[in-house]
Amino acid sequence: MLTMEKRAAAAQLLRTAERDRVPIKPLVELYPEIDVVDAYEIQLLNVRHRNRDVIGHKVGLSSLAMQQMMGVDEPDYGHLLDDMQLHGIADASAYLFPRVEVEIAFLLSQDLPGEGCTVEDVLAATEFVAPAIELIDSRIADWRIKLPDTIADNASSAAFVLGDDRVRPSDVDIRGVEATLTRNGEVVATGRGDAVLGDPAIAVAWLAQKVATFGVRLLAGDIVLPGSCTRAFDARPGDEFRAEFAGLGSVDLKFD
Repeated sequence: MLTMEKRAAAAQLLRTAERDRVPIKPLVELYPEIDVVDAYEIQLLNVRHRNRDVIGHKVGLSSLAMQQMMGVDEPDYGHLLDDMQLHGIADASAYLFPRVEVEIAFLLSQDLPGEGCTVEDVLAATEFVAPAIELIDSRIADWRIKLPDTIADNASSAAFVLGDDRVRPSDVDIRGVEATLTRNGEVVATGRGDAVLGDPAIAVAWLAQKVATFGVRLLAGDIVLPGSCTRAFDARPGDEFRAEFAGLGSVDLKFD
């Protein structure tokens, strides 16, 4: 467990790395005593420091493979802020090690309960699902991250973009949605909605329960990114990505 002073210092290191685009050593090396509670508190310090509107949350580590790699048995989460939403174009120079992930976004029209939130609650509260790409980044050098590193670093989230299409969850089998990711016109990955904990709605229900332990609720109007249908792919200047979802539409992101 870190002192409040060390949490503040770690938060400042991450802010400086993001501002100057100079990565830092892993926090688990700089602060060997850091734990998950410290990491979430560091994340919150930087969310508050940015003084932007929180418009949703993202779930990370929602695939079994990623959990096994990190040695954990549950996902993590980060915040989506209003200045993180892109509209098809990303400035590659604004990031350190950008990667893209393919996601099915949930757009809530009702507040979700916290403790005891179920998949049924999630589907009832979701007005639409939408195609999305999340841009992840790490302020930690070379993505050499352990669980506290990624949590403290806003679950490695940097930006996201939503496609124009909106589909009611009752009109699509979210678990069976097939997704294809192309980079510069070449298919680089395919996946399905059920790659995310067997059902992306499970990830949203988990999130609602998890944030409730910090006194937070998922509210009407929130955007929730439940996790990627495919592995993440590096993004380079000039790359053009398209994620296509069967029955759900598509979304594009270009890196200038």
